Order: sequence, then structure tokens, then C-alpha cells
Amino acid sequence: MSAAVLAPPVPALAQRLAGVASSPVRELLALLDRPQVISFAGGLPAPELFDLDGVRAAYDAVLWSPHARRALQYAPTEGDRQLRARVAGRLSARGMFSSVDDLLVTSGSQQALTLLATALVDPGAVVLVEDPTYLAALQCFQLAGARVVPVATDGDGMDPDALEEAIRRERPALVYLVPTFANPTGRTMPADRRAEVVALTERHGVWLVEDDPYGELRYRGADVAPLAAQPGADGHVVHVGSFSKIAAPGLRLGWLRAPSRLLPALTVAKQAADLHTSTIDQAAAAVWFGTADVETHLARLRTAYRRRRDAMVDALPAALPAGSTWTEPDGGMFVWVRLPRGVDTAELLPRALAADVAFVPGASFYAGIPDRATLRLSFTTHKPERIAEGMARLGTVLRGC
Repeated sequence: MSAAVLAPPVPALAQRLAGVASSPVRELLALLDRPQVISFAGGLPAPELFDLDGVRAAYDAVLWSPHARRALQYAPTEGDRQLRARVAGRLSARGMFSSVDDLLVTSGSQQALTLLATALVDPGAVVLVEDPTYLAALQCFQLAGARVVPVATDGDGMDPDALEEAIRRERPALVYLVPTFANPTGRTMPADRRAEVVALTERHGVWLVEDDPYGELRYRGADVAPLAAQPGADGHVVHVGSFSKIAAPGLRLGWLRAPSRLLPALTVAKQAADLHTSTIDQAAAAVWFGTADVETHLARLRTAYRRRRDAMVDALPAALPAGSTWTEPDGGMFVWVRLPRGVDTAELLPRALAADVAFVPGASFYAGIPDRATLRLSFTTHKPERIAEGMARLGTVLRGC
């Protein structure tokens, strides 16, 4: 007589993961190894524009210096003091007057968002976001157990009247914005609206998080002062930045600039997460900022990306079906497209991949009810002629929608 074999119990996953969807951008990147695919999906900087010689020289300078062993040792959680001084100088030049002690170096700006969620968001707390918004921020806040509530937007970003009504109704822990060349829409919030948003969040005592990875990638028009540079911002606005778009994403370096009363909590959160960001990468970045001609490098990026943006925007009328609309960003990396009503871009994606072209369906960028007729295109990765070819392929897929 044989006894039934019982399977052992399966260890459980944490419940906090239950409502967090995988990023479609990460999944697409994993699928798009074929060189023939022209991908407009990932917001990837152009690798041929990395300052490879300058970065290599910076690491050499660190490793051949008398202090090389220090760069391989544990380090303070707050970050390399020289690097923070470089960042503080650049922020001050943009109107966000900063000192070394205002800054925390993070492992990419994504970690900055995670630390803010840890320090500011209790399970069940409300986070207000643009609709649509950066999808990895949605993941971050959902993982923290937040209830993410979308606020109505228009061509200038989040609507202040809708924001104030949502603050009164929801009593949020924080408001999250990408006000400059937004991911995914490419839109930029104008100066008068920025002042209004900062004033009303100050009046209601709500933290305001400004995610600004693209602010130095402007291709036309005049700069708009960041939220953190507005009057009344000092006590409640957190500014988050990244080296990924101006240097290289592989460095995994970012920073946050926060009010002094918040920084101790963020430092403790970072200690619990990783003790500190890579010491040698910080030291090399500090050398790069101190020795490279960063402004010439940025001018080169802007020139190249401007041409790529123009190539994509110029190709859109022929590629898209009648009735489509799209943004024409003044900077950043993205164009946001809306196809005629009734089209679901997620259903079009397999056909696009079969035609060796890729985009990101727009539904993933919404915290609320998604507009499934939308999609995001990134123009920075490919040269203009490659963009033209990719848009022609996309046009064959979209024809007849």
C-alpha cells in the first residue's frame, strides 16, 4: 500500500508585491536583443555620445591617485563630499541655491524615489501624480503600499485647480511631478503654473517631489526655473536628479536635494537600503565633473538629440493614421502619441515587433483609468536616418487604424 506523497508547503511572497506590475519597458528591453529591431521603447541615452574617454580618464585618476584605497573602502552614507559640492554648484547655477549639506547621493534617481517613499509614505497613504506619469515611480509608490491617485492634466501639466481639490479630498502624503520634459508626455509646466503649484502645496503642508532627470536637455526655448527654485519651496520641495542622462546610466548615480528636517530620515532609509552608493563611482564622477568640459559635452548632446527629435516629429504625420495627435517636446527624450479613439496600442505592439519596430503602449503610465489609444516613443537612441526607417516601419503597422 503506497502512501500519498504530499508536496511541501510553498513559502509565500510579501503581500506588498501583489499590486505592483512589472515594467513593460524593462520587459521590452529584455526582448529586443535583435540588432534589426529599431526600438523607440526604452528612454535610453545614445551610447555613442557617452564621454567614454573622459570617464575612463576619471577612473584612472582615482585608481592611480595616492587615495586610491580610500575609493575602494566603505564611505559615509551622505555621499562623496567633492561630488556633492559639484552637484551643489550646478544646482545653484540653476537657481536652487544649495550647499553640500543639502544633498544626498543615491544609486540613481530611482533610489531617491524609493527613499522618499520609505521616509514619507505609510501603507495606505495617498500619493498624487500626473495622469499619465513615470511608470517606475508608480511601481515605487505602489510597493510602499501607497494609494496612488491621478490628478487631471492638460497641455501644461498638472492642473492646479484639480490639484487643490485633490489635496482637500485626499489629504496626500506627497505630490509627485516630472514638470520639465515629462516622462512620458514630453510636456513642460510653465513658470506661472509652477509658482501656483508650489504655493498651494506649501499652503496645505504637503511634500512636493520634483523629479528632474531631463532638465538640462533643452533643445529650444528658454529655461524654466525648477519647482525647487520657486518662492516658498525651501521647506517642502524635494528635488531629484540623475547623472544618467548627462553622463551615463551605467554609473547608477543620482541625488536628492531636500529640506534639512527631512535629510536625516532619508539618510537612515539609505543606510538600511545599501549603506552608501558605490564609493569608486562617486569619486570618478567627481573627477569627471571637475576635469571634463561638461558644458561642451552637454551642448553636443543637445545638438544630436535636437536633430533626432526633429527627425521623429517630422516623420509622424506620414506614419500616424488620420485623427492622431502628438506632443512636440522642447527637450528631454519622449514624444507622446494618441491614436484615434477605439485603438488599443497594446494590441498593436505584437504587430510592431513582427515588423522589427517597438514602442511602449501608454496604458502602463496611468494610475487611474488608462487611455489605451496612447503610446510613448523615445527619439534619443537612434540617429536621424535610423529613426526615419523605424517610423516608416511603424507607419506600415499603424496604417488602417
